[in-house]
Amino acid sequence: MELSEAVIDQRAVCERRGFSWRTVYYGFMRSRRHNLRREEDAEVLFLDWHHPWLFFLAVGTMILSCLDAFMTLQLLERGMVEANPVMAAILGQSTTAFAVSKMTMTGTGILVLVFLAKARFMNRIRIGLFLTIFFSIYSCLVCYEFVHLIKDM
Repeated sequence: MELSEAVIDQRAVCERRGFSWRTVYYGFMRSRRHNLRREEDAEVLFLDWHHPWLFFLAVGTMILSCLDAFMTLQLLERGMVEANPVMAAILGQSTTAFAVSKMTMTGTGILVLVFLAKARFMNRIRIGLFLTIFFSIYSCLVCYEFVHLIKDM
């Protein structure tokens, strides 16, 4: 069956599936797959929707990582030593390499943890809990660095 030229001319020229902030809102707040589809899907790992707490932890950990990088560079200028040997080696190359590698490693780790948030480690602990642990550790580390920055003033 051939389409006539009149039918082809009636089609819309522009793409109707455009991206906008409404798309982001709808995908974040009103996504369809919040729960299980079937009862036999006892442990669904991958859903369209993640709890807002995971979003807070992911963004918060990334912000704390940025603060950690900035404060680390400030403390190194004041005579402290980088304790992480891997980051110390990268820092020996340049501060740009240090910042880029720190953000890349942290961001990749966060993406993996959020993606696997419903999975269980050793069939006991939800992976999402590790994101809470890393957020807490980064919070303590940033507080520690902040205290040392204030003390050196």
